[in-house]
Amino acid sequence: MSDAINLSEPGVAEEEAEAAYDAFVLKHLPRNFAAHYVHGMLGMTGFRLFNAPTFLPAYLHMISGSTAFVGLGQALQQLGGVFSPVIGATHIEHRRRVLPVAVVMGISMRIQILGIALAGFVLEGAPLMAVVLLFLFLFGIFSGAQSVAFQLLLAKVIPTARRGRLQALRNVTGGAIAAVLSWAAGAYLIENDVLGNGYGVTFLLAFGLTSLGLTALRMLMNEPEPPRVRPKTALLARMKDFPSLLRDDRGFMFFMIAQTCAVAGRVAVPFYILYAQQTIELTGANLGYLTLAYLGADVATNLAWGTLGDRFGFRSVFIGTMVVWIGSTVLLMGAGSLPLIIVAFFGLGAAASGFQMSTQTMVLEYGAREDVPMRLALSGTAQGIVSTIGPLVGGLLAASAGYLVLLGVSIAFEAIALILLVSLVDEPRWRTRPR
Repeated sequence: MSDAINLSEPGVAEEEAEAAYDAFVLKHLPRNFAAHYVHGMLGMTGFRLFNAPTFLPAYLHMISGSTAFVGLGQALQQLGGVFSPVIGATHIEHRRRVLPVAVVMGISMRIQILGIALAGFVLEGAPLMAVVLLFLFLFGIFSGAQSVAFQLLLAKVIPTARRGRLQALRNVTGGAIAAVLSWAAGAYLIENDVLGNGYGVTFLLAFGLTSLGLTALRMLMNEPEPPRVRPKTALLARMKDFPSLLRDDRGFMFFMIAQTCAVAGRVAVPFYILYAQQTIELTGANLGYLTLAYLGADVATNLAWGTLGDRFGFRSVFIGTMVVWIGSTVLLMGAGSLPLIIVAFFGLGAAASGFQMSTQTMVLEYGAREDVPMRLALSGTAQGIVSTIGPLVGGLLAASAGYLVLLGVSIAFEAIALILLVSLVDEPRWRTRPR
């Protein structure tokens, strides 16, 4: 590829540059599709194992004995991701090649999982709690920056009409692996307290899988140089562009509001497993079954979400996600047995999967390509702010008013998001040409 074209250069043959870029993308599409598939299959499998709303909340509760500590841990993780998406975006949006920076961010993120895993083998009590909180905060910082970089990489090399298929295939495969591993981790590693720290061994497994996925992406991907990049701009100067991104695109603005409400509705996610504990005993086997149901929903629903999104646009997936999320939460509130709780966790997992796929894909389809990093940053920052406050509020609300009130608040926010999606958010697919 020729050198990228700076927005300030006059007399650029835009059509020729775009044609060359598109030709590069199509030529290397099979290899890049495979790279993102393997990375997603292994990397996201490990992150699911670590971040599922079962093992980590249960571990935080075990080492502290406090519901509030669970909320604090989740809040610190999200706090780390409040401003790092913006920092990451300003660090990469002027670069012709993003992959080297993305790899560094990915490695830094994975080191935090390793730290949490090893801490459990050498520390206990207050020192262990403090170190875990620190690593969760750092995990959030690098997670926010990495998310922008890797979504930008996907947008560069995978045409719009094939993104749903890619995400569905990698989530189905990764979900199947994660579902089996989660059951095995609960039933064998945690139940038998392998090596004296079953949770630590589980997190080590997650570290290994995510590292293999990152290695595969680095080795396989051929990254194109875009015909247009933005000049390097200071962080505060780019943040001043946030209002115009919303003001100039009404559909994107209401999408952001709906997404923020949906994220607010996730306030109850870390407490699903603690609510279930009122009905069932949280043995390693039961943790394995519930994690299997939550992650196994990827296998059963991702192809449907991806096909729906590719054919009709991802607004329809976002709407379906909210309906499933509300229904599953209602089921969990009334579940009085392990089988019903398993069904509810399956629905919650399906909704979480569809939410992630739809929001991450829709944000790529609004506006100009060179604004993708900042739209991703704005989306990530908004989610980070709400996700930081959410677990703290959720923990306090659960402790003071009970889990049923917390779940009711979650349903209310999801319902608001659903109303906004149906009435005010348009489908960006139909106003942008596929890339």
